[in-house]
Amino acid sequence: MLLVNDLKTWFPIKAGIFQRTVGFVKAVDGVSLTVRNGETYGLVGESGSGKTTLGKSILRLIEPTAGSIFYAGTDITKATKRQQGELRRHMQIIYQDPYASLDPRQTVGSALTEPMRIHRVVPSKAEARKRAVELLRRVGLNEEHMFRFPHEFSGGQRQRIAVARALAVDPDFLILDEPTSFLDVSVQAQVLDLLKDLQKELDLTYIFISHNLSVVRYMSDRVGVMYLGQLVEEAQRDDLYMSPEHPYTYYLIAAIPVPDPEFKKVSHILSGDVPSPVNIPPGCRFHPRCPYATEKCKMEVPFHGESSDHKVACHYDIDFETETATPRYDYLPQP
Repeated sequence: MLLVNDLKTWFPIKAGIFQRTVGFVKAVDGVSLTVRNGETYGLVGESGSGKTTLGKSILRLIEPTAGSIFYAGTDITKATKRQQGELRRHMQIIYQDPYASLDPRQTVGSALTEPMRIHRVVPSKAEARKRAVELLRRVGLNEEHMFRFPHEFSGGQRQRIAVARALAVDPDFLILDEPTSFLDVSVQAQVLDLLKDLQKELDLTYIFISHNLSVVRYMSDRVGVMYLGQLVEEAQRDDLYMSPEHPYTYYLIAAIPVPDPEFKKVSHILSGDVPSPVNIPPGCRFHPRCPYATEKCKMEVPFHGESSDHKVACHYDIDFETETATPRYDYLPQP
């Protein structure tokens, strides 16, 4: 359904009286991925790794700097405004903050029927209202909520309304940008189960963005790990969580809290901070924080091949139990 090839989204840094460009914030810097029909592709990484920018760039809510994005065979980056309007009916996004994503001056009924009118999903106002009621019931609300404003709802109810609004135009593909991070844990579980049920009922395809690895494991079929604007590892969910191959992925998973007071987990803590996306380190971007880094890591950019189901951008095959690293020969040099 979706093919992203070498996508870059850079933001210029202006300075001086004439506001000349003196550098770039490389938020997304050469990401390639595929999303298959009907699956959930999880995207994880620390805050500032470029996850949300990647999601918005795929929908062209932010204009990408370079690269191509193919949705159902159509190159979105070359689409005209009219073509973009047609594509937006099939591609929707659910934002992180349910308190900011809904218009406070617009009733729920208006928020649901407006996109139907714009995209001509239904032939009349009566049909739009009927469909809006059906959507509310599908997400666990009822008809009386049509006439209320967003401030009259809890966070979980607002996010359900946001889900209903995204479904109003009958899309095929949804980007879920940390849809439960603002919600209580018990409400998170309800919303996640709702999203999984809707995916089965409506044959939806998701990109699920989150920094919560436990939630991503529950929701995803495949997972991509982002670090400083690039994918460093990509694999099937169970394969990635049970056998991580990139040091960054390993330390992320090792940092997941274990809900058992009797279990004494060995602490694995990364040293240092994420480098600035303005001054990206040469070679492997993770090498300033990697305990296995060598001179090669500081000079050469690792590149994962396209043939493997488990892709990892690392020069070495690392045994994390024995803390030994051997050269990885199954990757191709970057062209």
